[in-house]
Amino acid sequence: MDEMLSARPEANTTTGTMAIRSSKSFIQFPIRFQTILTPTNWISLYEAKLTNRTEVISIVHTGPSNIYYSGAFQSISLGSNDAQVVSQPTRLSGQAIFAAFAGSDFSIADLGLEFLHWPDQRLLQKEMRRSRSCRVLESTNPHPVPGGYARVKSWVDAESHGILYAEAYDVNGKELKEFYPKDFDKVDGQWQLHEMQISTVKTDSRTTVKFNLDR
Repeated sequence: MDEMLSARPEANTTTGTMAIRSSKSFIQFPIRFQTILTPTNWISLYEAKLTNRTEVISIVHTGPSNIYYSGAFQSISLGSNDAQVVSQPTRLSGQAIFAAFAGSDFSIADLGLEFLHWPDQRLLQKEMRRSRSCRVLESTNPHPVPGGYARVKSWVDAESHGILYAEAYDVNGKELKEFYPKDFDKVDGQWQLHEMQISTVKTDSRTTVKFNLDR
């Protein structure tokens, strides 16, 4: 857990494609992910270019918590202690962070792995998953909002500290979503995620993200 929350990624910009498939429709559109580093935190920016609009979510990772915004940071000035944000977007909180990102099966909270910041974290066991050694982590939300998760069970890779599989449940113990990275490998000592997928159990909807990365 501590390794996952304290790890700082490298600054980068990646493009890709998001595809949403349900029993009634299929749509896909280009996406862009950007990681911005500051002296004391880092910012994740997710941009989806839909037919009639562009949707942007910004997440400030402060270590013990995340701060969510709708819209991009227009400019960032690095001060002596932290980033000074100019033209700040709208801050999101409560149930708003569980809204769908660009109509997909990913909620905004999913993008920030919000469940890792809940106060109740319990290591259940160690076991193999997808032929890799994993730690099984149970995250419990003491105050779930309507439509949000009450519990998440995740399989964390022992080497990369990345999530190989996760299941989210509501307050009644009913499974809501399943998440797993479909394609990943190690390039020059760094782990790269090429494709990931999340599905909503009740609606049988599935969202797949494919990144434009060189192997």
